[in-house]
Amino acid sequence: MTVPLVIDALAALQDHYDAVLCDIWGVIHDGGRVHRNAAAALAHFRRMGKSVVLVSNVPKPASSIYAQLDARGCPRDAYDAIVTSGDAIRTAIAARAPGPVFAIGAPGYDDPLWEGLGLEEAPLAEAAFLAVAGLRDPDRETPETYAPLLAAARARNLDLYCANPDIIVRVGQRLVWCAGALARDYEAIGGRVVMAGKPHPPVYALAYQELARIAGADLPKQRILAVGDGPATDLAGANREGLDALYIGGGVTTETLRAGFTPEAVAVALAQAGVFARYAMRDLC
Repeated sequence: MTVPLVIDALAALQDHYDAVLCDIWGVIHDGGRVHRNAAAALAHFRRMGKSVVLVSNVPKPASSIYAQLDARGCPRDAYDAIVTSGDAIRTAIAARAPGPVFAIGAPGYDDPLWEGLGLEEAPLAEAAFLAVAGLRDPDRETPETYAPLLAAARARNLDLYCANPDIIVRVGQRLVWCAGALARDYEAIGGRVVMAGKPHPPVYALAYQELARIAGADLPKQRILAVGDGPATDLAGANREGLDALYIGGGVTTETLRAGFTPEAVAVALAQAGVFARYAMRDLC
């Protein structure tokens, strides 16, 4: 079991890393307000000549996230670029297009994900595959709502393309189900799932490309720090990619550490999730 070093500030690591791949939801904001200390920490890191790429499992193109962060009050000097699971899965879906698709997501909110791909929405009985951005009504639905639909899709042996591997996210004080919960349930009944966001390689490939563009050269992985609050996404991805990880305990997993945010408690909580981190903080600052 790896016991992380609990640090007080991101600046303590600035001599060890040239770049940060930082999660957005749960680290920089909670679905509503921006965590000012987190934004300030990243801005300071950049002022030291380092690079910051935000890596999000949001099921939207990165181009739409800049305006969202602006509206929430996250300053542009906190990051250099953004890559998303939405961008990564669009590449995979484009390889299947054109074709009939059964799309699941919040009407209006998730529509930009499918635009420009040449897809034709169709009833499940006529679809060639499923594409899932999220629950249609996450305030009222649960993954169990979709059990009959997933069973019908499995009976037709359809592939499911999942735009957001997150199972659940915190929105203020609420926990909200995400597309990853449907992907999990579809895999559980034998369905084939395609995912490109964290912890899967395609989104990291996009992030490395952005870092190389910013720095003018490829960066060695030992000089890149992954920052995130999700054991199954941020930390699992960092572990698979061979990146050092900084775990932020104030996101979706706060409840597991109520007894105290100690190195040992964090190590136990992460080991139970099958992941590890070299460093830990309660909140990024």
